[in-house]
Amino acid sequence: MEKIVIIGAGGHGRVILDILRAANDYHPVGFIDANTALHGRRIDGLKILGDLSILEFLKFQDVTGAIVAIGDNGIRREYVEQIKKIDIKLINAIHPSANIAANVTLGQNIVIASGALVCAHCQIGNSVILNTGCIVDHESVIANSAHICPGAKLAGRVIVESGAFVGIGATVIQNIRIGSGAIVGAGAVVINDVPPAATVVGVPAKIIKSPLSHQLTPNKLEEYLQEVTI
Repeated sequence: MEKIVIIGAGGHGRVILDILRAANDYHPVGFIDANTALHGRRIDGLKILGDLSILEFLKFQDVTGAIVAIGDNGIRREYVEQIKKIDIKLINAIHPSANIAANVTLGQNIVIASGALVCAHCQIGNSVILNTGCIVDHESVIANSAHICPGAKLAGRVIVESGAFVGIGATVIQNIRIGSGAIVGAGAVVINDVPPAATVVGVPAKIIKSPLSHQLTPNKLEEYLQEVTI
């Protein structure tokens, strides 16, 4: 099996290590973490080897792949950009208990945790986290660096734009768009589109924070929402 490293030695890193060991597709040889106080320690039997600069050395130790195990969407994206400069591929960690339709499209650096369900003709972008027991129904699109939390349920043809966060146990009805960088609170029921960078909570979900709505006139905001890409 190919040797790989896990970038990020926090709780999410432990989850990914468990997924990789269950799937048994790769051989994890260590963690990488920016916290120098952790270097040399072990987590679940796996050593923390150093910070990101050690990747160049590990290439000569037959390490061919890495996965970024950082829950924060923005930081995860930043780490991926750094790794792109190094000739090490980004792998996916998919738990064997996850149920993924055969015609689903997957990017790179994706985590699909235990019990997740991804239905027909979905598109999952790079660096997406589909966490424990979440449901992504047919023809939905989860864009780069988004996070669908444990137990969240997305109905058919939902679009989650880049960097958005759908909280634990949230429900999103069909044909809804969650804007780039938006946050859906835990347990929320989303029945209307969520603007970029907005935070929505409650049943039904309502906006409690929306930076764009304070910066743009209604007409300009509508233009922005039409132009935003996933």
